[in-house]
This record gives sequence, structure tokens and C-alpha cells, in this order.
Amino acid sequence: MIILKLGGSVLTKKDSNHAEVNYKNLNRIATEIHNFFLVKDSNHDFADGLIIVHGAGSFGHPYAQKYQIGKPFKREEYGEKRIGFSKTQNSVNKLNTIICECLISKKIPCVSIQPSSFITTNNKRINTFNLNLIVKYLDEGFVPVIYGDVVLDTKLKVAVLSGDQILQYIAKNLKSRKINEIILGTDVDGVFTKNPKKHNNAKLIRKVSSLEDIEVLDSTTNIDVTGGMIGKIKELLELADLGIESKIINANKEGLIANALLNKKVKCSLITKNK
Repeated sequence: MIILKLGGSVLTKKDSNHAEVNYKNLNRIATEIHNFFLVKDSNHDFADGLIIVHGAGSFGHPYAQKYQIGKPFKREEYGEKRIGFSKTQNSVNKLNTIICECLISKKIPCVSIQPSSFITTNNKRINTFNLNLIVKYLDEGFVPVIYGDVVLDTKLKVAVLSGDQILQYIAKNLKSRKINEIILGTDVDGVFTKNPKKHNNAKLIRKVSSLEDIEVLDSTTNIDVTGGMIGKIKELLELADLGIESKIINANKEGLIANALLNKKVKCSLITKNK
């Protein structure tokens, strides 16, 4: 069982002022997943299922930031907040449809799972999440595709739910499957001491076993409304404590998704309990 997380910065042009898909990356990644299934079908030792989780990128973050989804607000502001929620939900759903259409074109039997239709949070942490539907789709040989979304929140009314938190919840609670591997495809080679897009002397941290390993992490690295790289690492360290290792790789580079799915050696940051 593999969980593959595809970052919004890889699938969309995240810095764009409007929702824009990175079709070059999307088509290449879909082809790499297709090729993985070709190998998997001839050698059933690779995995017995795949779940894809993707970020929202330029389809979600601009709306979530503009309308301050997940931030406290006055009662009279709720009308505008609801409009922001609706715009964000509608936009991320469009991205998911585009991604699923591309996967289907590559003969990948995917099925869209909309988080806001059945997941709720309490103060931004998952409160209700029924995994039965995902398990049933896996049992029938489908690839569930779930994504970062906005959801109802018992304390804040509405909140942003990141793909990273979804990934962590599934990995922790999917008792009927053994999670062999978690792969996070981002727009950098892994976890760095500084933002590698801004600092030439940034060094890749190849193994992360605790928060102390990232004390030097530049707080400006990939920060967005869902918590950025630091948020990802915190979620993954909890899984590492359960014995589930994760790899953070650069999904902008051709072949890395395919190699990681096939458990080949790739340049990455390994999030693991083992020192």
C-alpha cells in the first residue's frame, strides 16, 4: 500500500494570480504512475493499492488567504466568509476534476473523493473522517484521489484542511492496509537548512528523525496557508513514530515519482524513526 502526495506547487503554477494547471508536470506524473502500474501488474510484490492525495496550489490558496478561511471572525462577517468557502471549495474541486481526467486518460482507474462532503475538523484538526468508502474503493481496485479542501469546523465554523493532514490521518487509521511507503512530491529535493530557491548555500537534510533535526530550518521555506514544509514534517514525524517512513522528493524532476513508487533509490529527505 502506497500513499502518494502531490504538492500543489508541482501540479499548478502556485505563484500565479489565477488558477493555472502545470499540464507539463501533470501529464508526465500521470504517465509515471501508469508505468508503475504496468510493472506492478507483472509483479504483485510491489503494492496492493495506491492512494493519491494532492494539494490545492493556485486553485485554493489565493481564495483561502483572501477570505482568511480558518481565522476567527465576527458574526456579521460570516456571510462573506461563506462566499469565500464556496469559492475555495468550487475551485479545488475543479483542479481535482482536471487531475482525475488526466489520470483516467492514462488508464488509471481513479475515483475522486471530496473531503468537504464527509470530513469535519475541530480547531483545524480532523474530527470526523469515515474511511470505509476509501477501503471499499481500494478493495475494488480503484485509486482514490483525495485533496486539500475547506471543511466545516466545530470551533471556527470553517477551516482549511491540508492534504498533509489527510495523508497522516489515512496512514494512521487505515487499519485494513499495511502502509509500505509514503511519498511526498514537492518542488524541491527535500528538506533544506534554508530555502533552496533563495539561498545557494542551502543544504539538503537527508534524514529527519525529530524536530531537533530541523531546528536550523529557515522559517521562510515554503510557508503557505496549510503550514508549508514545517507543517509537512510535523505530520510525518508522527507517522515515523508508528514505524511508517516517508520520502520527500522533487516531483518536478522526470522519473523520480516512478522510481520512488518502485522503491528505487532516489535523492530525497527520509523522515524516519531510525537515527
